[in-house]
Amino acid sequence: MLPIPERMKAMIDLTQRCYDQIGQSDSTVIFFGDKVLKISRESVESWQEMHMMQWLSGKIPVPDVLCTEKYHRLDYLLMTRLPGVMACDAYYLARPKELTAILAEGLKMLWAVKDTGCGYNCNLYKKLRMAHHNVRHDKVDLDSRVFAMLGEKRFVSPEHLFNWLLEHRPEEEPVLSHGDFCLPNIFIQNGKVSGFVDLGRAGIADKYQDIALCYRSLRQNCKHFPEDFDPDSLFEMLEITPDWEKIRYYILLDELF
Repeated sequence: MLPIPERMKAMIDLTQRCYDQIGQSDSTVIFFGDKVLKISRESVESWQEMHMMQWLSGKIPVPDVLCTEKYHRLDYLLMTRLPGVMACDAYYLARPKELTAILAEGLKMLWAVKDTGCGYNCNLYKKLRMAHHNVRHDKVDLDSRVFAMLGEKRFVSPEHLFNWLLEHRPEEEPVLSHGDFCLPNIFIQNGKVSGFVDLGRAGIADKYQDIALCYRSLRQNCKHFPEDFDPDSLFEMLEITPDWEKIRYYILLDELF
């Protein structure tokens, strides 16, 4: 059990403690009734999450920030608990067409937010700098399953992949981006998006940052879906012709994070 600052202890009911078992980040997430405590290593990303949640409040559904603190070289974020269930809930995995329509609406919800006043630019210049840092400090573990999904065999190391990404930067269409738009980070209630979580990479970025990771998340969950479901239906619901080069690029870029 990680230590909890005294100020936060006074705001939660310790007897209702329940740990998140679904999220795949390095953070510890603990539910206390209608509140959630996220404990992360000190980082720019955890601080960015708190600021983005505050800026997005009233624009799209996100948790309310109740308290933040740095304690024992950890970042503590206490927030309200969102209503509904994660998009990876069994109900929606059994109904992928309904799920995909809801995810498409979630993407449109983000894109409708005017970026005026958003303090975080997450464009490719910044992301590639961060990716280079991760590669240099041996923080990357390439996932062969992602390469198999894309039909990729050429990248033999993180350095090799980074150099390819650097040389093949696409043109960007800036919008408000979630940054990690995958099923566990989207909450649904009554067939509608009820909130977004894990906003440490949110900011202004290319439209395809979120499209690509949403598509990847659908593809990775195909084993749970009925056989007749086609993840490409996402593009019909977004009313776009998919740019497959960009989709491939942003999925590969995410391998360095």
